[in-house]
Amino acid sequence: MIEVTQPGTALLQRDGSFVLGCNYWASHAGTAMWTDWRPEVVADDFAKLAAHRLEVVRVFPNWRDFQPMHQLRGGCGQPVEMRFGEAPLPPDPVGQAGVSAVMLSRFRALCGIAEERGLKLIASLVTGFMSGRLFVPPALEGLNPISSPECIVWQIRYVRTLVEDLRNQPAILAWDLGNECNVMGHTTSRAEAYVWTASITNAIKAADASRPVISGMHSLSAPVSSIGKLWIIDDQAELTDILTTHPYPYWTRHTRADAVDVMRTSLHPTAETRYYADIGGKPCFAEETGTMGPMIAGDTASAAFARVNLLSLWANDCKGFLWWCAHDQTSLAHAPYDWLGVEAELGLLREDGSPKPVMLEMQAFREFLATLPFQTLPRRKSDAVCLVTHDQDDWAVAFSSYVLAKQAKLEITFRHIEQPLPESPVYLLPSLTGPRCVPRGKWLQLLQRVRDGAVLYLSLGDGIVPNFNEVAGVEVVARSSGRAGVTTTLEDGTVLDLVGAETLSIEPKGAEVLGRRSDNGAPAFWHHRLGRGTVVVFAAPIEAQAALIPGSLDGEAKPFWRIYETVAALAPPWRWIRFDCHALAVTEHELDGDRRLVIVINHSGTPRSVPADFSAGISLESILRGSFPSHSGAALAIGPHEGAVAILTKT
Repeated sequence: MIEVTQPGTALLQRDGSFVLGCNYWASHAGTAMWTDWRPEVVADDFAKLAAHRLEVVRVFPNWRDFQPMHQLRGGCGQPVEMRFGEAPLPPDPVGQAGVSAVMLSRFRALCGIAEERGLKLIASLVTGFMSGRLFVPPALEGLNPISSPECIVWQIRYVRTLVEDLRNQPAILAWDLGNECNVMGHTTSRAEAYVWTASITNAIKAADASRPVISGMHSLSAPVSSIGKLWIIDDQAELTDILTTHPYPYWTRHTRADAVDVMRTSLHPTAETRYYADIGGKPCFAEETGTMGPMIAGDTASAAFARVNLLSLWANDCKGFLWWCAHDQTSLAHAPYDWLGVEAELGLLREDGSPKPVMLEMQAFREFLATLPFQTLPRRKSDAVCLVTHDQDDWAVAFSSYVLAKQAKLEITFRHIEQPLPESPVYLLPSLTGPRCVPRGKWLQLLQRVRDGAVLYLSLGDGIVPNFNEVAGVEVVARSSGRAGVTTTLEDGTVLDLVGAETLSIEPKGAEVLGRRSDNGAPAFWHHRLGRGTVVVFAAPIEAQAALIPGSLDGEAKPFWRIYETVAALAPPWRWIRFDCHALAVTEHELDGDRRLVIVINHSGTPRSVPADFSAGISLESILRGSFPSHSGAALAIGPHEGAVAILTKT
């Protein structure tokens, strides 16, 4: 059970915390729950959620219902007065903000029901967009909710009024700006998005500074990206306390290419959540996720998706997992449910109240966490920094890099190239694109880190950096645009497609060649000593291209991860245990100087039996989940989409 000793104690901000929950609309009414208010139904819904060990429920005051103003106009359409229908706005502060006192009382009742059942609430305040439909107050229809000054004024009043009225409700864990407000209105500039976010955040904090503010957005970009550049990770992190992802394979860019039961797809929620958290420097959690119903994945596949993502998000310090949504809504006939068939069968509970396998997986995971001999999970150890650079599709490159790194047992954190450069033994510059990909000052800083002993990996699109020949130990004789059907063969016989590769004629000038092109025999993969460090180059933008092509991150058929494995082998060794299997993700967490927690996750749909390799002086202390090998050479047996957890110790 969540313990919040005071409103300002924010569970989602604590190191190692992890919450389980769901997004909620009442089972009988969906988005119409506030106008068709039935507290007995809400009480029964919440009792079922609590009985299955969920802790956090994200709830949505429908903006249209909570601020139901009409704009009365005079001659020539001039605005005269805001009213509730024909009734003047009441003179009290709630009424003057255009907020319905009836709806506020219903929300207070919902808070009381949650408190009685031990549930905590995330209140998504500006719910003006939901499941493909706008829910805007009648007075503001036709205006842009993000950029219209009149809309922003009334949103500030609305948010301030709700928070002032509800801030003493102990069930409320955090305030959310709203539901996916970055698609609530058309945005023409990054500044518009920033001003809207700052306005709503400041209104919340002015009324209640004790609780954190959650971003509530999805599909953000880094400022160096070639995509978007309007709703930016850095800006949301600057203005709010907690970031969010909504990682649905069906909706998120580049994540629908493969089925939900393969590693590429099952790593998506963790990759996106870590990307936002690392770039933003703020906690981040999967605020909405799911498989989008039985036409995408059946009950068994959805349960496996939930299980592997619960393990992966927890292991990688992603603060929580909230399913979309609590209940199936197959009987609702109002919009958006009669617009979008996809909204009908997304619940943890069927319409008869029975739990789906996903709900049982979530309950089992909460019960597993309760058995652990520690309260919070220490952060995983990492050994590389992945830098996204200018003019890339930043998410495509980051996503592929994360999957390849996990397959190669290289633990990465993310930054973009305009941020300060952290100290690290390994740096990745994947899929360099364009003539301005890396600013000169940052490039020189990276090269100095290499001369001091670091490893630098580059994969080449059409990017250009200074002094490449000297740095990489080659001479580029000629270069032209890409051609199809080219492969490279590595020293161990591994054959890789050069997806998206330009035609490069290269001669080694001190570099050690690790793989050659099939068409002209030119080096395609090599490394070169620079000072005390090493530069590793692969002559194709494998990360950017793999995100676009189905099956390209299949670690068996397309073992691009062998490139990252070569990079990992050049880094200082730090792991206490190793498994040579691309389908296993392995994190290590330092409990104290002599003990580490190891989490092994099978991201494939195939059971695995993999020999373990313990470092010298390391032994198995205890097993916390699944089975675990006791010595080098013994095999780890692990089921599909399952995890093994153990404590290792120095002997």
